[in-house]
Amino acid sequence: MKEIKQDQKKVKEMRIERSIEGIPATVEEILGRTGFRGELTQVLAKIIDGVEKGKTIRRNVKGPVRIKDIIMLRETQIEARKIRTKIMKGAFT
Repeated sequence: MKEIKQDQKKVKEMRIERSIEGIPATVEEILGRTGFRGELTQVLAKIIDGVEKGKTIRRNVKGPVRIKDIIMLRETQIEARKIRTKIMKGAFT
């Protein structure tokens, strides 16, 4: 019983550490601008480290971003929605 509780405590500590650090991902492709005023950039990011290493996900990034930049993700399960409209604001029009 004590071993199980210790293992659960270790797992919980590892999750907390991982959430503080973040999970690194590289920007593979810039898809376009999104957000109410075009303040976000939607990118395809490939996860470098962690359980889902090698997985490519779509994410919204705030601030300047270029291809091959490394971004830190808090979590990797949630993916951004696809951009539906053809109209894009900013430098990618």
